[in-house]
Amino acid sequence: MTDHVHADDAPCAGARSENTATAATRTDGAPTAAPVHGTWEPRPAARWEDAFLSGNGTHGVMVFGDPNDDRVIVNHHRLIRPNGSADSRPPELADRLADVQDRLLAGDVRAGEDFTDGRPLLWVQPFHPAFQLRLRRPAAERGAYRREADFTTGVVAAGCADWHSEVFVSRADDVIAQYVTASGLAVDVTLDHRLPGAPADLAVGHGAGRTPEGALLTLRARYPAGDLAYTGVTLLVTDGRTRPALPGVRVEGARSMLLLTRVRRHPGDLDALAEVRALRELLPGAGHGDEDIEHAYAHLLSRHTALHRAAYLRVTLDLRADSSERALPGSELIRRPKSPALLERLFAAGRYHLLSSAGTLPPRLTGLWTGDWDTAWSGAFTTDANLNLQTASAAAAALPEVTEAQAALIHGQLSNWRDNARAVFGARGVVAPAHTDGESGHIYHLSRAYPLHVWTAGADWLLKPLVDHDETRGARDPRLAAALAEVACFYEDFLTRTDDDGHLVIVPSYSPENRPANAGWITVNAAMDLSAARHALRTAAAYHPGPDAERWRALADRLPPHRVNAEGALAEWARPGLDDTYDHRHLSHLYGVWPLDEINPYDTPGLAAAARRALELRGAENDSAHGHLHHALVAARLRDAERVAGALDNVLAGDFFHVSLMSGHYPNRHVYNADAAHTLPAVLIETLIQSTPERLVLLPALPVGLPSGELRGIRTRFGAEADLTWTPDGATAVLRPSRTCRIDLQTSTGARPLSLSAGEDRVLTLGPR
Repeated sequence: MTDHVHADDAPCAGARSENTATAATRTDGAPTAAPVHGTWEPRPAARWEDAFLSGNGTHGVMVFGDPNDDRVIVNHHRLIRPNGSADSRPPELADRLADVQDRLLAGDVRAGEDFTDGRPLLWVQPFHPAFQLRLRRPAAERGAYRREADFTTGVVAAGCADWHSEVFVSRADDVIAQYVTASGLAVDVTLDHRLPGAPADLAVGHGAGRTPEGALLTLRARYPAGDLAYTGVTLLVTDGRTRPALPGVRVEGARSMLLLTRVRRHPGDLDALAEVRALRELLPGAGHGDEDIEHAYAHLLSRHTALHRAAYLRVTLDLRADSSERALPGSELIRRPKSPALLERLFAAGRYHLLSSAGTLPPRLTGLWTGDWDTAWSGAFTTDANLNLQTASAAAAALPEVTEAQAALIHGQLSNWRDNARAVFGARGVVAPAHTDGESGHIYHLSRAYPLHVWTAGADWLLKPLVDHDETRGARDPRLAAALAEVACFYEDFLTRTDDDGHLVIVPSYSPENRPANAGWITVNAAMDLSAARHALRTAAAYHPGPDAERWRALADRLPPHRVNAEGALAEWARPGLDDTYDHRHLSHLYGVWPLDEINPYDTPGLAAAARRALELRGAENDSAHGHLHHALVAARLRDAERVAGALDNVLAGDFFHVSLMSGHYPNRHVYNADAAHTLPAVLIETLIQSTPERLVLLPALPVGLPSGELRGIRTRFGAEADLTWTPDGATAVLRPSRTCRIDLQTSTGARPLSLSAGEDRVLTLGPR
């Protein structure tokens, strides 16, 4: 852009118009002048991976939409299968720590090979589906058919002829609601646990019976060798006739049905009647005629959409895509990798799926959904890249629901994190696991090739989005402050060794999930560990002014600088003599570039150049989606638009997206995984707007294929809401600060100071690119 930036001092009355759902939610296949906040298909899903998704952060559903065999797979964040790991503890290695430190510092590059307790690799408890709610009726001619997902409401609908079905998961009432209408409905309704990979020795019991409003269905599944079970309860409300037809219920002569479903995981037996009473309380009246059922459904939907719609529409992206491409079904659009309409829809879908999968817990590797009991990597929370990438947009994209879900995971496990620090390092404070099932925070998933027990950067990375959230809202969470202090206490106890120059040394150290070309997995001074330790200590100091802060800052200042290797790249290990291994999916060593602000083109141009060289040398290894999009996020921070575009192209042209717009971990939709789906919105935001508490960066890495567009509702870390509109002729940013501050405004042509006053909107006009 040419170097002229205008900041109008007057408030900009009417600078932002409100989003309206009417234009945004059109999915009928007609051309639209606005981005489509949903997706649609002309046929039912044949595979569970292509089923449309809805969720409230606790319950999730996968909807096939077949009018003759309608299946809704039910998921719940807390459904994890016992595998013997629930009581596993971290390895007790503290009494051997000094010895391995001595040997590593003396130059024994294989000294860490035996720094374990010899246990075999043990996976965390795997996530699994509950059952499928199944509605089967005699085969009928389908005729004109459409199924669609409305991202603004969370409703997944399907219809043909006079048959129509809608499903959503309520944020207000934590219930799955399905509303079905047709003339003369005759259907068999069952709760069917027979999904791929279901254990043969799962003890399953079905219950079905008539009730005044229709029928009750229950399914209890007890896990093998234990007292744990899960129970699903469905209350069926209908104007038709019902009779038990085990394992389900037969409904005849109905015009409408409303099915309300919940799942619980529990020890012993569950009081199913109490669950039914709770479901009954959600119904606004005692009647169960056709109009009563319609009213009950509308009442539940209204309560839900009041929460979901407001959250989803806080941020929107318009890339001025072709209206005819916007109208395409998702299955056709994903075959057009260069289409701005595809990016618009994937941005919208990623935002929708991220919001829908975050609540009780943050998103798993599969978000909140799976149709198979054999989930890859246990369907766990992997915190050395995957969860971190998936939640990367939470603060900027105004999704506090996601941040709060991540906080719930962290604060629910802090006592386990303390056990990790004591057992492995003999230290106070906390050390986070790289894998968790959502229950245990103990480190027990480890092996010689994956020495995740010595990775000390995890707590800082997990807490970083919470710090960003505090910065956007201008207040500090006391729970976060306490957790940050515990991380600092760990480093106080752990950082006791020094090198010949007097710098503190991080030993043992690990760079997930890589190793030096000439050494073992456990090493010294991984770049990520250095960046995380510095950031953790300085952040804790900022939250705790006083003597503690002085001590923690002094400790941070004693850590060694990053190393630039002989090829001009930021070295993955700052310890001299450790050679880089470049062909790897993880970019752990560039943690200081993203998500941190330690290395950037403005304050540390030399290190930024070295980081850019490291990015150039990095291979993609196995083409994991998270590797490509991690690459894009780092490139955006380094203002490398070409490299961002290349990484996006690898994902969009690599057939990573299912028809559902959920993604695969590998090309060709191999291994159902939410990394690409949830991370892509963060990548697009980072190409357009970046912020720190002291800086705003506009259009740092805009790909050339996106010449025009509008991004609205972004939250900045200096406390302003931002809208950005750009064309080849220039750009306009509107800032709405909630607090008074002075920042640096950075564009492609340089920086200038900018003063903002709380409550006074500012309009920034940038010249042509």
